[in-house]
Amino acid sequence: MSKTRVVIMGAAGRDFHNFNLYFRDNDAYEVVAFTATQIPDIGGRTYPPELAGALYPAGIPIYDESELNRLIAEHDIDEVVFAYSDVPHEYVMHKASQVLAAGANFRLIGTKDSMLQSSKPVVGIGAVRTGSGKSQTTRAVSDALHELGYTVAVVRHPMPYGDLAKQAVQRFASYDDLDRHEVTIEEREEYEPHLDRGVVVYAGVDYERILREAEQEADIVLWDGGNNDLPFYAPDLYFVIADPHRPGHELTYHPGEANLRMADVIIINKIDTADPAGVLVVRDSIRAVNPQAVVIDAASPIFVDNPDALRGKKVLVVEDGPTLTHGEMSYGAGVVAAQRFGAAELVDPRPYAVGSILSTFEKYPTTGTLLPAMGYGDQQCADLEETIRRTPCDLVLIATPIDLTRVIQIDKPYQRVRYELQELGQPTVFDLLKEKFGEKK
Repeated sequence: MSKTRVVIMGAAGRDFHNFNLYFRDNDAYEVVAFTATQIPDIGGRTYPPELAGALYPAGIPIYDESELNRLIAEHDIDEVVFAYSDVPHEYVMHKASQVLAAGANFRLIGTKDSMLQSSKPVVGIGAVRTGSGKSQTTRAVSDALHELGYTVAVVRHPMPYGDLAKQAVQRFASYDDLDRHEVTIEEREEYEPHLDRGVVVYAGVDYERILREAEQEADIVLWDGGNNDLPFYAPDLYFVIADPHRPGHELTYHPGEANLRMADVIIINKIDTADPAGVLVVRDSIRAVNPQAVVIDAASPIFVDNPDALRGKKVLVVEDGPTLTHGEMSYGAGVVAAQRFGAAELVDPRPYAVGSILSTFEKYPTTGTLLPAMGYGDQQCADLEETIRRTPCDLVLIATPIDLTRVIQIDKPYQRVRYELQELGQPTVFDLLKEKFGEKK
């Protein structure tokens, strides 16, 4: 029998994972190519033979998604697998229509074929949209498990933007490890808060190898999801974060709705700053598709080192990049802090943007008067630094989870915004973890 010829549509994460688990050693398929989108400069690379396996001694080429129709036609593709996250349902079906019109089948890989089983308990953290509050929830879960006496290893959803072979399995226990692996700003945002707590973080490309290593040093594996993607590991307890600032999105984005339906616990976050009507919409969605889930109401209180420094100032707000770009948020914790602490004005960075930052604004026009902390490489970090330098403001308000000055030079006064999960009432994250796992004897 001839092999089924496949293209996998991705963004350097779920696509590679689906390949590794389902296609890598599967003689029934020939994966001809990956296509890439969402992340700058991902196309044009090769999924290396060291990761692709014996069936692919030359590796697998990665093309920009704009070449999908050409690939289907020139390589007589039978099947296209959609494998990236945080897109509207309508977008997925537009891609399906494109593929069907080009003559191929369109496919999504389900959890049965894409979730690994662990020998240790797994707690998963997911969301209905990027920017809902996974990071602070993961920190809260980690803290609670430590209080119960467990050793935790955090495994972060992949962000392999460099040398894929070198990034197959990454272990981070210190800031030196971040420097050694030359991680991006986006990676630092996710890893540094865990390292500050003394928690080891794993990431990379080959998530079965990563899991087996994490199992060796942890009582419980904590899956820290990316975007609104599904977990790579089958969770024993699954927390999913819903965002009432984007009511209705929990039922209209892929695969966020699947997460909502799978969740054991749904955290309605940011209640303190959301419109009450939006909170009610989210509650109605939960009742409609997953009424058995436990619901936690939560806030994300905001802290600034010196709130008085903002009062009356013209402020440039730097927010988490993915939240503003494919997360489609027009504001975040930095805007809330600027308003709460009396900033006179939010300075629009768009007239002063350079290079890849200017390109980001052009691709994502809904970002508004905020600067996304894009930093997928040295040049983009340089562009971010230059954009800040050119923007006339009294103060830079950094609302990413990291100290940005470790990565770029900021030539103006700055303040950092911090935020943590705060449960409102009962049950709490700690209560549910204790009920599920008990205290370590």
